[in-house]
Amino acid sequence: MNKDITRDGKANGSSQSVITTQDVNLWYGATHALLDITMEIKTNNVTALIGPSGCGKSTLIRVFDRMNDIIDGCRIEGKVYFRGKNIYDPDVDVIEIRKRIGMIFQKPNPFPMSVYDNVAYGPKVHGITARSHLDEIVEKSLRLAALWNEVEDRLDQSAIGLSGGQQQRLCIARALAVEPEVILMDEPTSALDPIATAKIEDLITDLRKQYTVVIVTHNMQQAARISDFTGFMYLGKLIEFGRTVQIFERPGQELTENYITGRFG
Repeated sequence: MNKDITRDGKANGSSQSVITTQDVNLWYGATHALLDITMEIKTNNVTALIGPSGCGKSTLIRVFDRMNDIIDGCRIEGKVYFRGKNIYDPDVDVIEIRKRIGMIFQKPNPFPMSVYDNVAYGPKVHGITARSHLDEIVEKSLRLAALWNEVEDRLDQSAIGLSGGQQQRLCIARALAVEPEVILMDEPTSALDPIATAKIEDLITDLRKQYTVVIVTHNMQQAARISDFTGFMYLGKLIEFGRTVQIFERPGQELTENYITGRFG
């Protein structure tokens, strides 16, 4: 079996692709925002997307869970395979896709309800009503998000009272509660202080043992620290994609090297 190389040079044992795109193009009205994107997202790895503002990073990850569907005038061509099925086929259940592919946004967005109810919300929507089962899901999800020890005595209190970093980890716990396979993160630490950012980065490193993570980040040091694979985007194009060590130490494209070395962006 072929083995992928992680950021520290060790094989992580997974070579299976969970998401594959083929010649994806996307328009917002007349604006051609993504151009011929072809890439593979490997199971149980962290994939980082880097590039200057407006290059299409956030648009691309929203392709993966069909969040662009809600934008008027958005049109997409090409194929996006999730576990071998094109998620843009007409028979696909979009709600099921968004259950299996969770999204964490740039700014923490806890619901104005208790910590417990934030995490239990998704399972309830999907039909789980037994309190004992919900209790198990809430505790498990908060533990996975490295938040349980900080909130176990505050489960009935409003989530709005948590710190920014805690709110972001709560949003991660909320996403984990519906048992996704992939977690998309759109600049999840850009609104956080360095201590909270470090906790989120440690969490992402732990999550990759059980989940596939795709993160959009403007912080190249963050991408180098936590990702196994990195894609560099510019003006809607995927300029280069490969193992993070290769992208940062031996980029194959001059444009990639210029961005990483700070010559532009």
